Amino acid sequence: QVQLVESGGGLVQSGGSLRLSCAATATGRIISINTMGWYRQAPGKEREFVATITLSGSTKYVDSVKGRFTISRDVAKNTVSLQMNSLKPEDTAIYYCNAGQVTFASGTLWYTNDYWGQGTQVTVSS
Repeated sequence: QVQLVESGGGLVQSGGSLRLSCAATATGRIISINTMGWYRQAPGKEREFVATITLSGSTKYVDSVKGRFTISRDVAKNTVSLQMNSLKPEDTAIYYCNAGQVTFASGTLWYTNDYWGQGTQVTVSS
């Protein structure tokens, strides 16, 4: 089984910065992770896409964070980070790490699946 562990959330004033990190671990051996990314869910709203980065380093962002957030990953360490600058109150949400098409080995068997972290709270005060 694969687990995603997030860190870095917290309370910050409007205009401030936070850096979120997520590490993928497995009871077996992770062979590859195709896409890693971040989603968020604000109170009373549905979960929305924030940013993703592929194995080759290609990135995508939701329009509302372009120019303020930067996603990066360390393929060898199976980690992904989200640097968030110029934060706004509307960025307040629970941020979830996502790993898509994770291939891992457990003994002689290989598995591929998608995984989510438990979420980390980001609160931006005005």
